[in-house]
Amino acid sequence: METKTPETFDDLKLSAITQRAIKRLGYEKPSPIQAKVIPWALQGYDVIGQARTGTGKTASFAIPILEQLDPLRTSRYPQALVLVPTRELAAQVHGEFVKLAYGCPTEVLEVAGGKHMTKQLRAFEGNVQVVVGTPGRVIDHINRGSLKLNNIWCVVLDEADRMLDIGFRPDIERILRRCPENRQTLLLSATLDDEVKRLAEKYLFEPVRVDCSQKDVSVDTIEQRYLTVSPDRKFDVLVELLTREKPPQTIIFCRTKLGTAKLHNQLEKVLPRIPELCDMRLSTIHGNMNQTQRDSVFKSLRSGSVQILVATDVVGRGIDVTTISHIVNYDLPDDVDDYVHRVGRTGRMGRDGIAFTFMFKGQGDCLTEIEQRINRQLVADPLAQDFGIAKKVISRLPAGDVVEGSVSEVNPVVEEKKRSLNPMRRKISARRRR
Repeated sequence: METKTPETFDDLKLSAITQRAIKRLGYEKPSPIQAKVIPWALQGYDVIGQARTGTGKTASFAIPILEQLDPLRTSRYPQALVLVPTRELAAQVHGEFVKLAYGCPTEVLEVAGGKHMTKQLRAFEGNVQVVVGTPGRVIDHINRGSLKLNNIWCVVLDEADRMLDIGFRPDIERILRRCPENRQTLLLSATLDDEVKRLAEKYLFEPVRVDCSQKDVSVDTIEQRYLTVSPDRKFDVLVELLTREKPPQTIIFCRTKLGTAKLHNQLEKVLPRIPELCDMRLSTIHGNMNQTQRDSVFKSLRSGSVQILVATDVVGRGIDVTTISHIVNYDLPDDVDDYVHRVGRTGRMGRDGIAFTFMFKGQGDCLTEIEQRINRQLVADPLAQDFGIAKKVISRLPAGDVVEGSVSEVNPVVEEKKRSLNPMRRKISARRRR
């Protein structure tokens, strides 16, 4: 059955309450994924929706669920279950549900690790309509008997590829087997590899396929550049880049937790000595931080009080901060899809953005892979050939503050030996450290 793609939210024929909530959020028209998923979801079809993060996927399933919930006074047990890969995404999706439900009493519960189990158990004693959680914590509540699945009529698998990538398939299947068979299932994913397709074939009934991935992979509003640097100049060029760009808000991606912590420490020493950057607040986030610390960092990032964030790929997916203007890939990611998700942190919902990727000589194959994936060429930035501010600043540092990774300290021969290690071994060890 064909449906005409709606051009406005009025075309979706949503309730007056939902329309008011949408206008309150400033949404002017549906994004492509919203325009295509919402009509099918409202008709009860199972849906496979493919689009990168930052394109409005959360609203594409939250709006149909909110439109069809039984009133709070009549609902004793949860009616919809949303599974997400990370705690941060659980908090984000929960927040989006709350905002879209504005004006109508609605109980949405977030259940994820790192949060107080006692509070979650107490919440389940009342009326809960929508549960948003990570598979592991959802399983915990099912086993405790606190989460009843009898009345679930909709299950959402958000960022399905990411959940499978980090090993949640057994938990997802256990949960889906416990849910009513006549439910509606919505699967949202940035990529549809064979594992995602097998999951969909097994648990979705004649799903409608919605593909917005092609127009989303190469976003016109995101300018993408690369800089060819040598190991002994990498940090210096980064500082010079930040000085030139003066980014309103940027995320600098590193490959490992250790590398993230080291780069954060380096920038803490140098940035206060540069007039153009000294007022910028710096923070970091990686897998070794506890949930309270991570929540605090994300809150500061969303409020705009943090301008520079040094991070691992823990924020590469599912973190919706619309004010990110710049992305810096200080380290190349492990695979091309990770590059796409990193860059997707900027240019959110059609805004302008720019991404810079640092590369060493000999990594041309990686550049080619990226360009083939996004179907466009990255532009070479000339900055790496002409820099001076960072070098001057570092030269004036006290002896005890010499920055690791600067011109004065890194041995290019040692770095070359490190890069010559078995690539597969480095890739595996990198994933374990993240």
